[in-house]
Amino acid sequence: MPVKYISHIPNTVEGQAILDNFVRTRRVLRYRDNDKVFDRVKRGLPLYEVEKIESIGNNPNNLVLRGECLSACAYLKDKGIKVDLVYIDPPFASGADYAKKVYIRRNPKLAEKIAKAEEQLDIEELRAFEEKMYGDIWNKEDYLNWMYENLMAIKSIMSDTASIYVHLDWHIGHYVKILMDEVFGEDNFINEIIWSYRSGGASKKGSIARKHDVIFFYKKSIDDFTINTIYERQYLEKSFMDSKQDEDGRFYVDTILTDTISGVINRVMPNKTIKEYNTRPVLNLSVERLDYATQKPEGLLELLIEIATKDDMLIADFFGGSGVTAKVANDLKRNFIHVDVGVNSIQTVRDRLKEVNAEFDILDVKDGVSLFRNPIQTMDKLKSLITGLRNEDSLDNFWEGAINDSKLGLVPVYVPNLLDHSTKVLDIPLMNRIINEAIPDLPDNTKQVIVYYIDIDDEKELLKFIDEYNNTDVKILLRDLKEILDEVVINDIIEYEVKENEIEFIKFISDRLMQKIDEYNQKKGLNGKKAEQLTISENGDEENDENGDTENGNNGDDEPEEKTKKKKFIPIEISDNGLELIEMISLDCTNIEGIWKSDYEIKIDKNGYLAINGKKSKDFWNGKITFEKKPLRMKVRNIAGDETILNFSESEDKKEVKPKTKK
Repeated sequence: MPVKYISHIPNTVEGQAILDNFVRTRRVLRYRDNDKVFDRVKRGLPLYEVEKIESIGNNPNNLVLRGECLSACAYLKDKGIKVDLVYIDPPFASGADYAKKVYIRRNPKLAEKIAKAEEQLDIEELRAFEEKMYGDIWNKEDYLNWMYENLMAIKSIMSDTASIYVHLDWHIGHYVKILMDEVFGEDNFINEIIWSYRSGGASKKGSIARKHDVIFFYKKSIDDFTINTIYERQYLEKSFMDSKQDEDGRFYVDTILTDTISGVINRVMPNKTIKEYNTRPVLNLSVERLDYATQKPEGLLELLIEIATKDDMLIADFFGGSGVTAKVANDLKRNFIHVDVGVNSIQTVRDRLKEVNAEFDILDVKDGVSLFRNPIQTMDKLKSLITGLRNEDSLDNFWEGAINDSKLGLVPVYVPNLLDHSTKVLDIPLMNRIINEAIPDLPDNTKQVIVYYIDIDDEKELLKFIDEYNNTDVKILLRDLKEILDEVVINDIIEYEVKENEIEFIKFISDRLMQKIDEYNQKKGLNGKKAEQLTISENGDEENDENGDTENGNNGDDEPEEKTKKKKFIPIEISDNGLELIEMISLDCTNIEGIWKSDYEIKIDKNGYLAINGKKSKDFWNGKITFEKKPLRMKVRNIAGDETILNFSESEDKKEVKPKTKK
């Protein structure tokens, strides 16, 4: 449950456009279920317990925070933290699911199988397990309700001189523009920025390829906001009037880039006069690519941040994804706050920032959402965790399914949708809906229903409400969903040997990964008896989907030359020692519990190359991690992102480090 609710701005700007009535006399957005949204906004932001789980360096102004936008804003507001710029790249309501690719690493003990590094487990084929990152499937009303709450929360922690970028595309952007007029005011609109790209953009027959995103730029207040003038060098074939020379003797002129950004950001190709001209938002595949869905170029964020902020200002991204905003903010000597609900995002940005020697704290919001690695993974897993739960076609979609009890008959089960913040808290309005709308539609012989919850508003008052207003013969049982999910954590098994100044890994077993690899092999084996034909781009990536927008994977790269390549399926085989399933190892020599301090760590990238304490190399892992100071505990992350922590104690007999507990 929330510790409390933090009051924030209760009203939108008066006299602005509204979604279903453009008469400028009403203040509240009007669309389906709006009264519920407004009640939640009036209640405030849910403040949960927040735990610091790791400190890297010593800059508490920089935060990496796992949690939802609303709960993150509640924490910031409670701490009195104000931000100077917000950039958000939220879900686009594109109707797509997004997953990460999991790469098998090189096995340090099996040199002859070094080609394993090129094999990849495509989790898009494994939608039922944890590697799916999030689903971008919404109906319009739910999305706009959700976005309205987020924008109101974000506005409440922006300084008076702050501004905000909201990055969207054709799916829902035009509706969100009206929301932003309502929340921030039409007079505070600065620009509609078009980010144009050349690659992707494949489209259905009968339509023109979609080749751009939109970025809405607003300021919080009319006063005290200025745009910084940004110059970009435009190199010339030869000297012209007003041209300059750089340190290499090349001729150039300074172009005011903010004149360009007011309309379109793209990659401008050279002409007869201009030798080269690049406005920077092009993803550098060899350096930036993290195989993270919807990743945006550093050049794009660099421009946006330079235009709206100065050194030491605080920049926040509440849908942080791969961490490009935090990374670029750090490069530009700004402070940053990275927020995302998924643990995969937190791991990605943590490693990305460590590589550039950033200093930051990692916080975890205890809001019940990250029951697995993110909400959609939890929703996919729920039915297998609730004993006896099965689909029941005769029930309304309100019910997740039913349990067939020998005495009670069919028992419908309600499970909150963790992708919809409004269903997380079981309160009197939701219970009123259950009693007066959902239960009356059940079969007449229904005797009992089970209602699961993540948070409960006031259990005593809720039970009193049920007792007074449940006029049906159906008994309502309330159950805490977290209690079920807490019991299903399965740790990886790690065998190792501790020597004088190193730990050598002998065996690594991950039942969950092996299960998914077996499923992958079986599915691909059935579908791949004949050679598979894939469309491959120049850089080896599969072709973008038919929508072709950045939310579906485009990054503003140059148009690839497509070619067809036949590829026969070869099953993925894991060695007996399983060390190719390890991605990262961290040793904490400082704390036996609590905040993690990574004193020594190694990370193996998808090509098998080793990074030691954040510094990349071209060395391959030898199956060991060395240390100078005796470790107190060890964290091992597998290639899917699951982490296992082992505590150490000193043996009285052999004076060596041995495992004490696993959790």
